[in-house]
Amino acid sequence: MTGSSPQGVGTAPRSRARRRRDTEHRLAHDVDVWVASASPDGAPYLVPLSFDWDGAALLLATSANSPTGRNLAAARTVRLGLGPTRDVVMIEGEVEVLEIGALPPEQGDRFAARTGFDPRALASSYRWFRVSPRRVQAWREENELSGRDLMRDGAWLV
Repeated sequence: MTGSSPQGVGTAPRSRARRRRDTEHRLAHDVDVWVASASPDGAPYLVPLSFDWDGAALLLATSANSPTGRNLAAARTVRLGLGPTRDVVMIEGEVEVLEIGALPPEQGDRFAARTGFDPRALASSYRWFRVSPRRVQAWREENELSGRDLMRDGAWLV
């Protein structure tokens, strides 16, 4: 593409406040996130999953017997990657595991409406995984590496 450049290339770095607004917009409007987990023996696993953001936590659903489901239930921690590599949001979070029937119906309905996927309707054993962010980072280019931390220990810095 002549005359075009990747988002953020050659532009001034965003302020942390702007990055937080952009991050919150992405959380409110994106539907899929990369989920990085590890088995108890340290084998890494990466998979995309749909999510819903309620303003405080991300709600994911996957099979309890999948590598991701087993890893999240065992470790209770996760790292998530949201957005393209030139406009990334990295989230480290604590995981709460909920049986599929334990979520209030309105939350399950919201998840299904947002993602187009309702794990409650499946015969296989799915679980909900609620991820509470503990650390959030956002950057586009090298010029945004400084100040990329937007949240630490579950508290927004801006």
